[in-house]
Amino acid sequence: MRRLLLAVPFALLPLAFAQAADEPAHEHGSLGAHEHGVGRLNAALDGKTLELELDSPAMNLVGFEHVASSDADKAKVAAARAVLEQPLTLFNLPKAAGCAVENQELESPLFGDKPDADDDHDEDAKDEDGHEHHHEHSEIHARYEFTCATPTALKNLDLANIFSRFPATQKIQVQLIGPSGQQGTEVTAKAASLKF
Repeated sequence: MRRLLLAVPFALLPLAFAQAADEPAHEHGSLGAHEHGVGRLNAALDGKTLELELDSPAMNLVGFEHVASSDADKAKVAAARAVLEQPLTLFNLPKAAGCAVENQELESPLFGDKPDADDDHDEDAKDEDGHEHHHEHSEIHARYEFTCATPTALKNLDLANIFSRFPATQKIQVQLIGPSGQQGTEVTAKAASLKF
């Protein structure tokens, strides 16, 4: 499943560098840094196969980044996971496309998965009095592979349900490869659809 999506970042690398040059440096100093309110989506449509990979700070989806210990936090994690486990609804894929989920993977320390060294990290910072504060950054990764009987019916990718179900998500940076080529763009709740 990952072969198409792995090609996306390399194909769009010049776009990423151009965008990075136009923006101030992020606190973490890396491209695609963990930023609350901002998610990332890689999408690739190749023949009848549609692959989507959504990466988001946990803050956007559940309202916190620590491992859930209270019943209320556990309920928020379970609710977010339940939404993410319904990708046909989440991405509002048109019924005419006849898409069926072939594979899906959800990963996050909040789901009990062991964090990757590159994805989830702790930072120590000192306040003005010299006291250390520990900050944890957790991400939620969702990967989906669909087989679509009529891929030509996939004219648009509608992300409105992501914004409505997860209102702390303010924008999604999208890298898309489809029949009309590749594009990189940002979508928001007010403009949540893009063309393949």
